[in-house]
Amino acid sequence: MNEQLSFWNENNEPLAERLRPTSIDEIVGQDHLLGKGKILRNMIESDKVPSMIFWGPPGVGKTTIAKVIANVTKADFITFSAVTSGIKEIKTVMEEAEKNRLFGGKTIVFVDEIHRFNKAQQDAFLPFVEKGSIILVGATTENPSFEINNALLSRCKVFVLNPLSVEDIVSLLKKAISDKRGFGGMKIKISKQILETIATFSNGDARGALSTLEMVVLNGDRQDDTITVSKEIVEQVTSKKSFLYDKKGEEHYNLISALHKSMRNSDPDAAVYWLARMLEAGEDPLYIARRVVRFASEDVGLADPRAMEVAVSAYQACHFIGVPECNVCLTEAVVYMAMSPKSNAMEVAYNRAAEDARKMIDEPVPLVIRNAPTKLMKELGYGDGYIYAHDTKEKIASMQCLPDSLVGKEYFTPGNQGLEAKYKARLEEIKKWKEAHSAKKEK
Repeated sequence: MNEQLSFWNENNEPLAERLRPTSIDEIVGQDHLLGKGKILRNMIESDKVPSMIFWGPPGVGKTTIAKVIANVTKADFITFSAVTSGIKEIKTVMEEAEKNRLFGGKTIVFVDEIHRFNKAQQDAFLPFVEKGSIILVGATTENPSFEINNALLSRCKVFVLNPLSVEDIVSLLKKAISDKRGFGGMKIKISKQILETIATFSNGDARGALSTLEMVVLNGDRQDDTITVSKEIVEQVTSKKSFLYDKKGEEHYNLISALHKSMRNSDPDAAVYWLARMLEAGEDPLYIARRVVRFASEDVGLADPRAMEVAVSAYQACHFIGVPECNVCLTEAVVYMAMSPKSNAMEVAYNRAAEDARKMIDEPVPLVIRNAPTKLMKELGYGDGYIYAHDTKEKIASMQCLPDSLVGKEYFTPGNQGLEAKYKARLEEIKKWKEAHSAKKEK
């Protein structure tokens, strides 16, 4: 017990800092950049690292990758603070870097939250990046297209870093427990379910997950030489209830079903409740946003075409700002869906067409609507009788567009809800016109 306490008293470095990777292989996640044969890994291993910007949410490895680059390339590594560093300090360091370059040395200048530097500060880096005096590595949680000067951005390669998966973070937590830099050598009793709960609550942030692990271990139940971490300790530390929720289990599907059916039944209160249940349990907001986009077509459709715009905008908002800020964006979307007029005509239309497509997979395209890019195709009658609808007064042509065996088949049958009534009336006009002109043709 005393050894455990002295361990914590002597080492004031946070767990996340103690476990920071020192090589590419130690980094968890970002396989699209650092996997075998991937572009960033190749650049680092071949020591041909350009100036670059890492763009991604907090805790996904931006600083870690920069430090690994410095270790692997044997470069001098300088960190700048966007808050405390002025132009004078920047120029002083840049001059030292230029001297280092003349003697064959490399200098990597890492600027965390580079979007916080103003234009003048960013411009101060520009001539040294152009000359190759420094390799600039910037990290930002904001879109660099909007936050970084165009002149500087054009000289940097932008790499997008993704949030870590629950599986990635669980593996980090397990390493923290077994690694001597973390809690290795100590007897810690913690279930896989609790590790997954911590990983889920972290929302892809490794640093946040490791900080939570450190707190729950510090506050765990100590008996003899064993520390036991319970679900209740995790709830106290995270200030979040460990909901009965498994992203891959039955409860996951029960909750998304409840959300979907509440919106379908025009019940905004129930929809917001089920939304909150999922988000507070750590569900990926982008997953919910994708389901809302599907709902906009499946259950609203042309009854309110703007539902799709709202749903897609909500997805984009979730992607841009993340949790918890995006929670209200999703709330707006699910309330809009719940309050919209409902129609399942889009789903019914597709399912009817899909059934025929499967049963009659080889139905030929009518000659009249086939392209005829070659002389032979024209001789075979491809495109014969085709009428360009825009050239007609009514912007409609009386051509057969379905295969012969499906002529007269109806897939889209609009109802009377919302704007769909307008499309229904329009469809009836089109059908009457085509019937009349088809009759004339037959005569």
